[in-house]
Amino acid sequence: GVAGNGQSELLEAISGIRHAVSGSVMLEGKPIDLTGKADPGELRDRGLAHVPEDRHHVGLVLAFEENENSILGYHDDPRYLRGPFLNIDAIMADAKDKIEKYDIRPGNPRLKTANFSGGNQQKIVLAREIEQDPGVLIVGQPTRGVDVGAIEFIHKRLIAMRDQGKAVLVVSVELDEIRSLSDRILVMFAGRIVGERGPETTEGELGLLMAGVEHQEAAQ
Repeated sequence: GVAGNGQSELLEAISGIRHAVSGSVMLEGKPIDLTGKADPGELRDRGLAHVPEDRHHVGLVLAFEENENSILGYHDDPRYLRGPFLNIDAIMADAKDKIEKYDIRPGNPRLKTANFSGGNQQKIVLAREIEQDPGVLIVGQPTRGVDVGAIEFIHKRLIAMRDQGKAVLVVSVELDEIRSLSDRILVMFAGRIVGERGPETTEGELGLLMAGVEHQEAAQ
């Protein structure tokens, strides 16, 4: 949908960031409370990972080092703890592993995250979420402000998750991206879903739906 038609709010409601007034979402056959009782941490524990649209203000803490952002939100995982304290050696080893797997450059886990390019910042967020092996991944604007090389890498990672049988929900303003990644395309207008199409759908038909016009109406 065109920006401002509810896609961002939908992702925030599903991930527990925004409180919904009504509606229901099922995760692994169990409901998510959308009215504010569902904590994002609880949803992460249930296997829902979220790559937010705004990596600078929601996905990362730019003043933190890369290794700190690589566990952000998962810092209470036993893998990163030594008793009541953080296990710095384990965190560093984990960060180095993600840097290698996701080709994050420069490969320095002690570098402040603000000093990475937009594409590498996005890789840090994706690595953190995907490496948790979630059952559901929701991604807002996966390649916004990202260079061509990083775009291809990110697309391959999302497709690999799909091929593993994971559910991936992507919101993007890039129609080519949506058509190349999606098995199903849902179009939103004025806060509601106005149509569902396949990836073979033309840009013209998607454009009509994005304007709130059903294909049959436009033909009249």
